[in-house]
Formats: sequence, structure tokens, C-alpha cells
Amino acid sequence: MPRLTTEVYQSLMDALVAHCEKTGEPLRHFVSRALSEALGLDHSTLFQVSTTGALVQGIYNEAVTVGGLRPHGDFGLGTFEGLDGEMVVLDGTFYQAHADGRITLPSDDASVPFATLTNFHPQHRGKIENIESMSSLIAALDGLRRSDNLFFAVRLDGHFDEVYWRVACKVEAGVHLDKATDAQAEFRQKDVRGTMLGFWTPAYSRTIGVAGWHLHFLTEDRKSGGHVLGAKAASLDVQVHDLDNLHLAIPETREFLHADLTQDPAAALEKAEMAKDR
Repeated sequence: MPRLTTEVYQSLMDALVAHCEKTGEPLRHFVSRALSEALGLDHSTLFQVSTTGALVQGIYNEAVTVGGLRPHGDFGLGTFEGLDGEMVVLDGTFYQAHADGRITLPSDDASVPFATLTNFHPQHRGKIENIESMSSLIAALDGLRRSDNLFFAVRLDGHFDEVYWRVACKVEAGVHLDKATDAQAEFRQKDVRGTMLGFWTPAYSRTIGVAGWHLHFLTEDRKSGGHVLGAKAASLDVQVHDLDNLHLAIPETREFLHADLTQDPAAALEKAEMAKDR
């Protein structure tokens, strides 16, 4: 991460140190936040609509629209009302991957029950190599994290020897996620260029987000993509963004307000995330 060195008045430094001692906020975090606010950037906030716990319970009805999401980020993922496909948000453009393999651009009034976004400003850039499986991809990405207790956004660009992904099929509200994904469409493509993107969520937040890495993929021609199940690549360019601020938008729909969200969704999520053709 780049380092910033500058001179300040002693009175300003004294006030800064006193603030951090009083609030417990790290000096680095305070300075980054103050600069972001002054420059009109919101570079360390993860914005999420609804929770994975609600998704597991089959709450797929509208919480927000695509138009309502646009101000909250230019990079992210999610799904659409009725679990109708996969959302990929890349460079400010929203894409909808459909179960028949198509990619379309959703309208601003398209309904969204769950999404995670940020304004992507990577602090780290590099390469990862010798990706032979999903487990080696996860291991390589884990090596880029500096903490188990922060959120991270990642972007991978380059040539993939193979990518294996799924797209959820539309279902009725109330069908639990692990059952809904029994009918998911699965795709494999070899020798393809594209972008993989997503987030790492700490284990302590597993009732809110997908604990660990959650990745979606989009081909370079923007004609195919979905939720990543596997990948192989010799070398990929990688960018990582550390996120230390979470903004969770709670739906006020009747279904969400009256749902039983006390259960740990981890087991159901793990089942839903697996490939079905094993």
C-alpha cells in the first residue's frame, strides 16, 4: 500500500492523537476516512442489501431496485427478484446473467432482493499464478488478505484455461436457497478471457454475508458469466481493496420483518454454493 508522509502543525497533530485516543479509531483509518470525505470518495465502504440468512429462507422479493443501487457502488454482485439469475457489477455497469446463458443489462426498475457493492479503489496490485482448481484459487486469494477480520474486494483479469460457473434459475418466493439451487444451470468454458470479481467476508459475519470468498465471473465480451464454481489459469492480474466499513440496508418488506433469521445459514449456503453435477 502507498505511504503518505507530510508535515502538519503541532496543534493539528495533538488534536488528531487526542481524537484517536478518545475514540479508539486507528490513526491510519481516521486519516484515510478524512481524505476520502474531503475528496468525495467512499472508498472503504461495503454496501449490502439484505442478508444471506434471509436469502437462505427464500426471501427473494424486492428489497431495492437497480436504480437504487447505482449510487452505492461501481463493483459488486447479487441476484434478482425470484432468484432470477446472477448480478455482476463491473466498472459501473450492471449485468444480469440468465439461466439460459444470456447476459442482459437490467433496467433501473429491475427488482433486487440481495446485493453487495463497493466503489472499487484497489490498494494492492499483483499477480497470482498456477491456479489449478477452486481450492488453489482460494488459497492464492487468502494469501493476499492481511486480516481475518476485515472485508475484502478482489478483481482478477486475464486468460483463464477454464472457468466453471452456475446461474440460479427463477423460483417462487419461499423456496429455501439450498432447494432453489437444485435446478441451477451450470456452464464450463475453456480458453477464455474475462474478469472474476467478488468479496471475502469474515466468519463472524456469516449470518450477514457468504463467509469466505464469493466470486462471480464475466467474459471479456460480456456475453457469458455467473457465480464461480471452479477455475484454472496460469497467471492472472489481481487487484485487492481492503474494506473496513459495512453499511447494511435492512429490507422493510413484510416477508423480511416476519422471517425467522435466528438460524445459522452456513450449512445451507455451503450446499447451495456447490456444483450439482459432481
